[in-house]
Amino acid sequence: MTAFIQIARGTIRPLFLSIAFVTMLTGNCLAQKSPPTGSPAATTTIDGKQLPAPDPKFGGVIKPDALQSKPWWAPRIVPPQDAPNVLLIITDDSGFGVPSTFGGVIPTPAMDRVANSGLRYNNIHSTALCSPTRAALITGRNHHSVGFGVISEQSTGFPGYNSIIPEDKATIGRILLDNGYATSWFGKDHNTPAFAASQLGPFDQWPTGMGFEYFYGFVGGDANQWQPNLFRNTTQIYPFVGKPGWNLVTAMADDAIKYLNHMNQTMPDKPFFVKYAPGATHAPHHPTKEWVEKIHNMHLFDEGYGKLREQIFENQKKLGVIPADTQLAPWPNDVLKPWDQLTAEEQKLFIKQVEVFAAFSAYNDHEIGRVIQTIEDMGKLENTLIIYINGDNGTSAEGGPLGTPNEVAFFNGINMMPVEEQMKWYDVWGTEETYNHMSAGWSWAFDTPFTWFKQNASKLGGIRQNMAISWPARIKDKGGMREQFCHVIDIVPTILEAAGIPEPETVDGIPQQPMEGTSLLYTFDKKNAKAPSQHQTQYFEMMGQWALYHEGWLLSTKVNRAPWEAFGVANPDPLNNQILELYNLNEDFSQSNNIAGKNPDKIKELKEVFIAEAKKYQVFPMDASVAGRLVAPRPNITAGRTEFVYTLPMTGLPQGDSPSILNSSYTITADITVPESGAEGMILTSGGRFCGYGFYLLKGKPVFLWNLLDLQRIKWEGKDALAPGNHTLEFDFKYEGLGAGTLMFNSMSGLARPGTGILKVDGKVVATQKMEKTIPMILQWDESFDIGSDTLTGVNDADYQPPFPLTAKLNKLTLKIDRPQLSPDDIKKLEAAMRNNKSSE
Repeated sequence: MTAFIQIARGTIRPLFLSIAFVTMLTGNCLAQKSPPTGSPAATTTIDGKQLPAPDPKFGGVIKPDALQSKPWWAPRIVPPQDAPNVLLIITDDSGFGVPSTFGGVIPTPAMDRVANSGLRYNNIHSTALCSPTRAALITGRNHHSVGFGVISEQSTGFPGYNSIIPEDKATIGRILLDNGYATSWFGKDHNTPAFAASQLGPFDQWPTGMGFEYFYGFVGGDANQWQPNLFRNTTQIYPFVGKPGWNLVTAMADDAIKYLNHMNQTMPDKPFFVKYAPGATHAPHHPTKEWVEKIHNMHLFDEGYGKLREQIFENQKKLGVIPADTQLAPWPNDVLKPWDQLTAEEQKLFIKQVEVFAAFSAYNDHEIGRVIQTIEDMGKLENTLIIYINGDNGTSAEGGPLGTPNEVAFFNGINMMPVEEQMKWYDVWGTEETYNHMSAGWSWAFDTPFTWFKQNASKLGGIRQNMAISWPARIKDKGGMREQFCHVIDIVPTILEAAGIPEPETVDGIPQQPMEGTSLLYTFDKKNAKAPSQHQTQYFEMMGQWALYHEGWLLSTKVNRAPWEAFGVANPDPLNNQILELYNLNEDFSQSNNIAGKNPDKIKELKEVFIAEAKKYQVFPMDASVAGRLVAPRPNITAGRTEFVYTLPMTGLPQGDSPSILNSSYTITADITVPESGAEGMILTSGGRFCGYGFYLLKGKPVFLWNLLDLQRIKWEGKDALAPGNHTLEFDFKYEGLGAGTLMFNSMSGLARPGTGILKVDGKVVATQKMEKTIPMILQWDESFDIGSDTLTGVNDADYQPPFPLTAKLNKLTLKIDRPQLSPDDIKKLEAAMRNNKSSE
């Protein structure tokens, strides 16, 4: 210890320490050019077969005293030498004809930059829906294989549809993390089950539980970009409060840039994997005013969606991203009204809708460009593999032929809101006052040269994306085109091969199922630019519409449901009750020439292949229902409960984990104490500005309010302010329908039925009113169930602004739900209706 005392006192004379002591402190690293085994700085790669890697055997020497012992530290695990950084970008609800990189009119210079320094891919495919594609993307397996046959909000109790990624199919985040990468995820999740999204977890299916050390984003399928339900890791955050003009698109890029710089300054030699998944261009389309003005001044859409489609088609041929002989199918007059048949008011509204969508897309690409520029500024662009996938499915048509100022209305069966009604929001379209979506006519144009949309798994408009990949250290064919058939399940194998990391055999002791995708690394070499695709067979299925790609052929079902037709009677036999079409994609790039009539044997052969693939990858049982699955029972934390009691304020409980009062009778009772100064504030609310309910005190008066899709607000209100002291407030609602159970029979007769609400104060009726229609499916699902205040947006801006805390003392809040049950007679009637419907088909 004498030496340390002398140093502390500032002694300058030389100090002589024993060699053994120096070795104990430094692992002898002072004498080495590279860190030796056992030193604190030592590193190692692993074979990757077992994750996490087993602890190495202690390599030091232990004697009775430290001076005679030799310390030893386990080496830090690092990826193989020259393994690249990885930036994986996937945008949302964006079809083949959206980005300028592939002939679109919307400027996407960041994607252009990646393509010009690397490669364009014009033949990559999705699953036709968002979270199924994302589950496939992060696992390298088909979406049914990992439980995501549909989105989690539609999950059902079958392995291919339960929205639970199984433990024998580890994500790319987990694999790279255990091999020494820094892993992070920004933006949209939607791979956490809706019934496991609360602050109680479990968190194994959150990004941080799937191998991503850092998460900044939203858990559900969409988000209000102005006031999102936002999380950092598993903690809800509100960075937008008090910041007018704050927008998640920019904030997310800012957070990613901060993360990358912090990591680079802390540990510059540690490779990173960033999954960057912005909410754009999923509805609501929420760009900043600046970007709306930029796009408006470009006058890209003044001639309508038909002319836009033709322009994109010509651009694509000029760029060579589609073959010169590609056909463009006629405009679908039976599905969407031609532009010249629209009224002047319709055209005006539709142009506003699409300018906001285009602004959202361009704004998003600009912010992606800032992240890419940060990597270059760090000096790491050369060895960074950037994969930029445009869209997780085709462009969304869920706004219906007319568009909508409120996407939540679509999910509740309102998809043809009159244009004159929508014009009320014309001046605020895309602002925080709307949850907007555009007309499906634009969606059809943005999927050029293909037809149909998101949700349509049998048409290339729903499943064909495009992609740009750059890796300057490896890819030398700058600006090259790659036309090999590929799918999002090919991305994980590509990343692993690029990093020199094998698929693990076990993770946490659990044997892993093999990857189902095929690496695209062979396409990086110019000599393989025209090489045959190594991905030869791929099935597609989404809500009963299906297809099979096999060696250039595409067998597909004829579209029998537009995406906005979610509430009809579902096809009872989606495997066989279909009109089958056949295409030779080697000769017919746009899937325009149906040759089924000339090839019955080929159809039979390919259907047998589809059935084999469906069995292999958990596609069965196929289910063509859409809306019905939104209200199907699933194992959330409220399952089986009819009474809920709360005694303290609580906020942030997501819709999938909160008590649902839809299609039910219910009673809400609040025991409160009003102080001498009076009281106001929120007692209980669920949902927000675009759909929900609230029970609150307004200037001392009790209020219960239903916000019906921002189209109507029904209010029960007491006439008098509550006097100081204890009070019991009660809202009792008697529902007249049969409840969600009717959806088992694909009948909507029991949903959205009338009901009568009675508001009481201390046992006395103060307001009674009948609701002629109720909400059938969902509230605003990026909002939450709050007690004692209101987070994010309020259900009635005219009455209050969040957080609107309750200034009375909440003693007890009780919610009782009486869900209607189907009687034997009801079941017989619905079964008969189903049989009659099937026979009529």
